[in-house]
This record gives sequence, C-alpha cells and structure tokens, in this order.
Amino acid sequence: MSGGAGHAAPAGRPGSPLAGQVAVVTGTAQGIGAAIADRLAADGASVHRVDREDVDLSDSSATEAWFRSVGDVDVLVNVAGGLVGQTHTPIDELSDRAWDDVFAANLLTTRNCTRAAVRSMKPRGYGRIVVIASGAGRSVSLTGVQAYTASKAAQIGFTRQMAHELGPVGITVNCIAPGFVLSNPTTQAQWDSYGPDGQAALVERIAVRRTGTPADIARGVAFFVDPEAGWVSGQTLSIDGGHSLF
Repeated sequence: MSGGAGHAAPAGRPGSPLAGQVAVVTGTAQGIGAAIADRLAADGASVHRVDREDVDLSDSSATEAWFRSVGDVDVLVNVAGGLVGQTHTPIDELSDRAWDDVFAANLLTTRNCTRAAVRSMKPRGYGRIVVIASGAGRSVSLTGVQAYTASKAAQIGFTRQMAHELGPVGITVNCIAPGFVLSNPTTQAQWDSYGPDGQAALVERIAVRRTGTPADIARGVAFFVDPEAGWVSGQTLSIDGGHSLF
C-alpha cells in the first residue's frame, strides 16, 4: 500500500490497518480526543496522547520538544482547542486577550503540532494529518463566540493549504467539522442551557434526529488516516447528522 507515488506506507496486517504506525492525538483528556485515541489504538497504532496538562501546545518550543521525545510520527490528529471557558461577549466589548486565547487554543496548537509532526513525516515520505475543526467554521457558532468561529474557519483553510503543500511528499491532510456532540462538561452545559424546548428544536434541525457522539467523529478519523486513503486530501467532512447539507 502507498500514500502516493513512491511513498511507502508503514507495514500493517489484515484487520489492523494502523499496525506498526505511531500516532499522536492532541486534546485527549476527554470526549472527542479520547475517543479518537482509543479508536486508533484499536486499529493497531501506538498512540501518544497529549493534553494541556502535559504540555502547552500553543507554545512552539514546548511543542517541538515534546514531539522530539516521541520520535517519528505517522499519524497526527489535531483535536486540542475549544472555547477556553468563554461565552458570548458583544464584539464592541470583546478584549484582545479573549480573542487571542481562543486563537491560541485552536489555531496555534494546530500549526505547532503539524509543523513538528511534518519534520519526521517528510523525510520518510508518508503521513496522515487530520484537523478537528467545527461546523462553526463552515457556518456560525451556537455559542456566539466570534473567535471560535473564526479560528475554526482558519483551521479549514489551513487544511487546504497544507494538503496542497504536503501532497507531493506523500502526506495527506484532511479536516472534520463536527456538529453538536455531547462530549465534555462544556457541551453538556451548553445543551442543558437550551432547556427541553431548545433541545428539541436543535435535534429537529438534524436530519438523523440525534446529537453526535465522540465515536461518530472517531470513525471519520479512522477513514482519513487509513493507509489506503492516500488519494483523499484537502477535504473537510461535516459529521453532523445532516445538520448542514453542503
């Protein structure tokens, strides 16, 4: 199997598509990141999990040092990010710090981890990178946090540009834009704030009539990182139950 002309994928075995591969998944303390790490491990990868309690991935030097300690990486899934505890603030009252904190959590972590992982992928001519953005990056955020929507849209643009740049060296880069997933205390609090009527209205706008689970997102990642998905790159896949029909 190959990741592109002349780019050999790490050897696997039937039933374990990622056997022999090393994966890094960020943002694994809970929810989507934890589910993705579990799925890749079940598919045979040796998975390194990292969260903000382990290292500040928005810090370039700290990120580079952590990746050096891991060694060669075949698969990177950028999950780290989020709202960093913020709720909607009118734009005319929004501070620079609040904006910058959200961009650091979402976009800087993605840039730093991608750059570090590519240093080991490029010489070996193989790699799979997945960015977990959000449906907010393709539309608007239900939270109303402007920097969240903007940073998630930036992740989608970054995915396209990296796919264009890294494709010739055997590295694919794809993105997933999840819909509403009950995955952590933040999303649970958001769900609870809608009340029964608001919850019913949200579900009514989803074609399959349910909210998402972390496992739903992990299945999409498993497809993108499969060694046989070498001709799929630069794509943004909405996994949202049909909420946003593009």
